[in-house]
Amino acid sequence: MNASVCAIGLDVGGTKIAAGLVSPDGKVLTKRVIPTLPERGGKAVLEDALALAESLQQEATAAGRNVSAVGIGVAELVDVEGNVTSAQTIPWRGLPVQERFARLAPAVVEADSRAAAFCEGKFGAGRGCRVFLYVTIGTGIGSSLVLDGVPFSGARGRSGTLASSPLTTHCTGCGAVLHPVLEELASGPALVTRYNRLANTRVVKAEEVLAAAAAGDSHAIRVIETASDALGATIGLMINMLDPEAIVVGGGLGTAGGLYGDRFVTSTRQHIWSDTHRDLPIVTAACGSEAGFVGAAALALQRCPVAS
Repeated sequence: MNASVCAIGLDVGGTKIAAGLVSPDGKVLTKRVIPTLPERGGKAVLEDALALAESLQQEATAAGRNVSAVGIGVAELVDVEGNVTSAQTIPWRGLPVQERFARLAPAVVEADSRAAAFCEGKFGAGRGCRVFLYVTIGTGIGSSLVLDGVPFSGARGRSGTLASSPLTTHCTGCGAVLHPVLEELASGPALVTRYNRLANTRVVKAEEVLAAAAAGDSHAIRVIETASDALGATIGLMINMLDPEAIVVGGGLGTAGGLYGDRFVTSTRQHIWSDTHRDLPIVTAACGSEAGFVGAAALALQRCPVAS
């Protein structure tokens, strides 16, 4: 591939849109971040994302580079044709997202967890693994199984909804029917909501809950321990089902370390049934906050024939 070739990658999340120009070897040539503000509606977010991509294309042209593809990772379900099929965070369902970006260059739309997983497999902590499970923990909780370098999308592109559905169970003590949802226990917003309720306070960021726990706040410690235990139980179940070589953990909370990370790893190992792989590697993602847009760009370069 010509040294002047690059791709635009975008990672469209509930809080921010991170984007950049990315070379074929995964190097970030330039990076920009803007707020998403999804409450304005899907069309407004789409126009902002398109304007950001256009400005990056202009920057590439000015530097003598050729944008061969555009990759968009979005925090929603994306089917195998690149259509956004849910509207939990970014209301793009029904909008011609891929078609609009394709006016700039051949475009690929993918679920953000699969884009980030591809990045970790190609450039990061998953390199050398034939089968690994990528888990991202932040505003939401997602996952992607990577097989021989390819994120598994499922029959309809619905894979990766690790934490959105309820686990219906019965309390063995009182018989009440329970419907726990992992994202309502262990995601960043869940930590904030649960801590505010317990401590009768008004923090706004998960980092504040982590800091309170580190300072010995019993309410914060309880929130984090129960969140990490629930997450570990789920990942342990997935390990039992899928038998990956390693778990790669990304996202703001996933890479935060401290009590949340330590307890999560302990809980995961406790929930792995077979002692033959209870010690499998559980490692921090290597590409950090850039994994989403770098992975989206790399996927676009791989999938678009004119980009290779």
